[in-house]
Formats: sequence, structure tokens, C-alpha cells
Amino acid sequence: MAVPKSKISKSRRGQRRAHDRLADNTYIEDADSGELRRPHHIDLKSGMYRGKQVLEPKDDF
Repeated sequence: MAVPKSKISKSRRGQRRAHDRLADNTYIEDADSGELRRPHHIDLKSGMYRGKQVLEPKDDF
């Protein structure tokens, strides 16, 4: 069984774990409608994706 040679301090352990957090979601402003949406996702309000009409526009959003 592996045994550590010395104790890892709380600050060193915290520095190692500093990059394990979850990243925040990214949102971009849509060029046509100005609404915020996720990149590479359909704009549900207008139904557009990459300049093409993919879904019928919804009014209840």
C-alpha cells in the first residue's frame, strides 16, 4: 500500500483542487433577436439555428 512521505498541508491540497470546480454556463447574445442563448443551440423564441428556420416560432416564451 502506498504511504505518503509527508503530510500535504490544507493550502497545498486546496491549490490542487482549485481547478475541480464546475464551469459556469456560457451564454451569447443572438445576432438577430438580441436574446441570450447557449452557443450551438436553437433559439427557441425565433426557432432559428445558424440562419435557418428549424422550428416554428413560439410566442409563449
